[in-house]
Amino acid sequence: METVLNFQPVIDLTEDQFFEFCQLNRAVRIERDAKGAVLIMPPTGGATGERHAEITMQLRLWAKRDGGGVAFDSSTGFVLPDRSVRSPDGAWVARWRYDALTGAQKERFLPLCPEFVLELKSPADSLRSLQQKMETYIDNGAELGWLVVPEQKAVWIYRPQLPVAVRQNLNALSADCTLPGFVLQLSELW
Repeated sequence: METVLNFQPVIDLTEDQFFEFCQLNRAVRIERDAKGAVLIMPPTGGATGERHAEITMQLRLWAKRDGGGVAFDSSTGFVLPDRSVRSPDGAWVARWRYDALTGAQKERFLPLCPEFVLELKSPADSLRSLQQKMETYIDNGAELGWLVVPEQKAVWIYRPQLPVAVRQNLNALSADCTLPGFVLQLSELW
């Protein structure tokens, strides 16, 4: 379960200050919501870590073959338009958008919302908290989001202006138009 630290209205960290705060505390996974609350997540267990690695590998291999974008793992921070800083478990950004960033921007939290985001629920995560996080991604410009819940063998699928779809007991899931040709082999996660 994440810990929430509220600094506002006493302290309002700028983007630079928040980045430095995260660099000083690199052993901890830290995010920030749109209201400035700092979210601290504990490390995952072994089974979740293995699933993260599997997701990252599948997405990265596809992205390298496809060439149209860049895949990111759960260590990457994104500054969303609402000022929140989030680190999805997997993300993809179109190559032209990534290439438009300066070298300095690429060294910090990326100032954009990925087109595709994936969150993997660990046993310690609150499903509702992750659902809210997925809604935040969609509200900030993500075109497709997957919330993978291994204990239910389910995936919540998020798209702008569409109701959330839930699919269960799938062996694989296609990212359709957003990432043509990318298919997540869910059988490797169950």
